[in-house]
Amino acid sequence: MDSTADIDLDARIERVCRHLQASVDEPSLQELADIAGCSPTRLHRLFKQATGVTPKQYATALRADRLREGLQRQDRITDAFHEAGFGSSGRFYENAPRLLGMTPKRWRAGGGGEVIRFAIAQSTLGSVLVASSSTGVVAILLGDDPEALLYSLQQRFRRAELVGADRGYEHLIAQVIGLVEEPARGTTLPLDIRGTAFQQRVWQALQRIPHGQTASYADIAARIGAPRASRAVARACASNPLAVAVPCHRVVRRDGDLSGYAWGVERKRELLRREKMTRR
Repeated sequence: MDSTADIDLDARIERVCRHLQASVDEPSLQELADIAGCSPTRLHRLFKQATGVTPKQYATALRADRLREGLQRQDRITDAFHEAGFGSSGRFYENAPRLLGMTPKRWRAGGGGEVIRFAIAQSTLGSVLVASSSTGVVAILLGDDPEALLYSLQQRFRRAELVGADRGYEHLIAQVIGLVEEPARGTTLPLDIRGTAFQQRVWQALQRIPHGQTASYADIAARIGAPRASRAVARACASNPLAVAVPCHRVVRRDGDLSGYAWGVERKRELLRREKMTRR
């Protein structure tokens, strides 16, 4: 595909993304295909190729984002779910736990009552904090000071009950430490990834970068159908709570400079070195 065709494809996907962002009700695949000027089957393939998700998954992430914003702004849960595009309370309450990771009432309370299990272990890259909900791993934090990592976890889940994990948690810890020591192995960890619709799109795109390779912030912005959003992509990378599992260490500046990394540029450099060594 030549550069002109690439630009045309980016423009088509961006039009579809803008339409999804402006639509309260989920458009049909045919409606989106008409906007893109291609068949529904081709749009489905090209959209996933460019963004890492299907149009339906993209629309679901946007709806979850609208729902979170509405629950923060509206006095009544009913108003929030109508604003997010749910036509009935039954449909809303059926889907809300999957979209929010908990019930709407608990989410509005700031996650009050949610139990987050955690443990801190040591690796060759320093301390590693692993935390999980009943759904999956919600945080993998790297650093030099275990107390600082615990404080960071407390700030992320201010209303949740944090519980130090027991011996049964050791297998999960071992999996995470193994991933840190050998990031090229990939992960089958159950993840509970929480973020805005935009962050979710960025993090999904990061998971598609092959180990041992890098992509620029501009590359990721183009892949999610927002080619002018390089800075927003950088912010999403900086907000990633799942070190290595969501490999933001594989994102660099266009000139190849490592730029920043939430857990230190030296750790980023070492993770990339380990992945490249594995490829040889």
